[in-house]
Amino acid sequence: MKKLLFAILLTFAGTISYAQYDPKALEILEAMSKKYKSITAFEANLTSGMTNDSEGIKEEFKGKITVKGDMFRLLLDDQEIINNGTTVWTYLPSAKEVNVDNFDPGSDEVNPTKIFDMYKKGFKYLYLADKTEGGVVCEEVDLVPEKKDAQYFKIKMMIVKKDKSIQSWTMFDKSGNRYKYTITKFVPNVKVDDDFFTFDPKKYPGIEVIDLR
Repeated sequence: MKKLLFAILLTFAGTISYAQYDPKALEILEAMSKKYKSITAFEANLTSGMTNDSEGIKEEFKGKITVKGDMFRLLLDDQEIINNGTTVWTYLPSAKEVNVDNFDPGSDEVNPTKIFDMYKKGFKYLYLADKTEGGVVCEEVDLVPEKKDAQYFKIKMMIVKKDKSIQSWTMFDKSGNRYKYTITKFVPNVKVDDDFFTFDPKKYPGIEVIDLR
């Protein structure tokens, strides 16, 4: 356990030492951000994986996300998260319950609607190299939070070199967990009403509503 903790601290210290405001990384991130800001709404299929080498953990899930402005709806194997920009509903079908909470835009939590802009505040960034992932040439950029107590100590973004779309992003936390999200299908400018980003308990007979606000 002590060796694991020491390794994590070394990784964290090493990451902080090389992190900077790299002009090349900024150019890549700005081009990526501009691309997604021009899209009114989109749908994406993705795979989500969590690994921890020291604990021998490797899990993978499939999901689908719809994003429109500050709103999103994320469908995973065991839950659905719906955010209309002010309220967040977490629906757990197997438990027949939905948790309702206020959305805090100032939270350190990585929000799917902010992944394209998060580098602009509170992060240092560095271009590492061109790397092929999934048969696609990507530009590898690391984001490192300026706050030492941030939830994640590094976020690695793989940005397609040809069109500046996001191939994947990986979040590294201080307990040795890595959370990787890979986009497998992307549909831009979908037509979707704002009502799609709210949860109506009346449509789910017998559901328990747990209001955490």
